Amino acid sequence: MTELLYGRNAVYETLRAGRRKAIAVELADGARPTGRISQIMELAASRKVPARLVPRARLDKLNANHQGVALEVEDYPYSDVVEILESAQTAGAVPFVLLIDSLQDPQNFGVMLRTAEAVGVHGVIIPLARAVGVTPAVVNSSSGATEHLHIAQTNLSQAIDALRESNVWIVGLDQEGQDIAGNDDRHLRGALGLVVGSEGEGLHQLTRKKCDVLLRLPMQGHVESLNAAVAGSVVLYMALMARRRVDAAGRPASK
Repeated sequence: MTELLYGRNAVYETLRAGRRKAIAVELADGARPTGRISQIMELAASRKVPARLVPRARLDKLNANHQGVALEVEDYPYSDVVEILESAQTAGAVPFVLLIDSLQDPQNFGVMLRTAEAVGVHGVIIPLARAVGVTPAVVNSSSGATEHLHIAQTNLSQAIDALRESNVWIVGLDQEGQDIAGNDDRHLRGALGLVVGSEGEGLHQLTRKKCDVLLRLPMQGHVESLNAAVAGSVVLYMALMARRRVDAAGRPASK
């Protein structure tokens, strides 16, 4: 099976990562071969991926935000929990994993994945059902970060059990949790599995019960909570800073 990815950054990062077999680049008639498109064409040529000129209307039907380019590729190559843990071991770091409990909006999912890649998580775990997978819309909204991440699509409860067996501390981001104190980041250090819930319902009850601790971001404004992707992104960066402080103290942390 193949699919069409769209958007300049998504296409560029997919070619650069080289994890999927690329079938062909589609360039909209009239698109100027400069900047990112020029880089795409150079990468495609170096990887012997054919390029074809197509009517802009064809890409318009695909998505309004195609930016003049698309890429036909094979389906996304999902990883598994073992590969994620091995990725951390190869990096000589304690695991840093993001788990997403039933996030259904492609834009929010893509934003979260882009942050996860930026902070250096070793992998992302998503459930088999009731959640968006790695679709072309998600690849686009993540600016191609999906192509540099190990993403496992599996039973979330079993994945949490597997992580806990590997001594990974499971932290759930939930409105019922305790406030994250600015001077106390002990729950975000070391081997960490951060679980973020869906946009409306938050964490499912079974997921909540499996967490070692529930945390929430302290709020001072008038709104009750942040968007799931925003809240998750904030805590991912807090975890990165906590891990860097641990690393500076001479103990193992992630990159």
